[in-house]
Amino acid sequence: MNLEDLDYILESLLLVSGNGIGIEDITEVLGLQKSEVDESVKRLKKKYSGKRGILLISYRNKIQFASNPKYAESVESVLKPVREKELSSAALETVAIVAYRQPVTRLEIEQVRGVNCDYAIQILQKHNLIEVVGRKDAVGKPLLYGTTEAFLKRFRIEDINQLPDYDKLLESITVIEANGRAQAANLYNDFELPEEEVPEFLSEETNVDKIE
Repeated sequence: MNLEDLDYILESLLLVSGNGIGIEDITEVLGLQKSEVDESVKRLKKKYSGKRGILLISYRNKIQFASNPKYAESVESVLKPVREKELSSAALETVAIVAYRQPVTRLEIEQVRGVNCDYAIQILQKHNLIEVVGRKDAVGKPLLYGTTEAFLKRFRIEDINQLPDYDKLLESITVIEANGRAQAANLYNDFELPEEEVPEFLSEETNVDKIE
């Protein structure tokens, strides 16, 4: 493998991964010497440095692309409203899954939604709609999530046993959003649940079990 190809391969790996990649993993899978990868990393660090928007960082024998902190304010100002708009539906689906299946792990939520739910869970925790309620007795002891008192108050439910069917829950959400946006400003200062139909993953369910 020539040097130029190796540089391009590492660029592709870093772009697609989005997370840190171990140097040892790269050398093992591609059948390369560590010195070859190290030299490629040096070349890429020189290329992705200074004022560029993307930087190559290394830590704990891993490498990763990262945005330049110099432009963080501009990036956030553009992406924050876009991300919130895109995630409004994701957050609604996620909190519904937690409400009806609690206690539930992140992996179990993702198995229902079919996508990564880390950010949606963070948003819901930030606004105190879900919380960690324990750990599952399984390999790795994953965290279990459940709804909070703030969730009950937000959706006007006195007790989780009174959880309505999914259609009624969505109806209550839209009414609250229409009439109580200002009242809920402290809880939802930068996050709102949209008025929308039942998410596709529950569209064919007629009887959703209530939490006992």
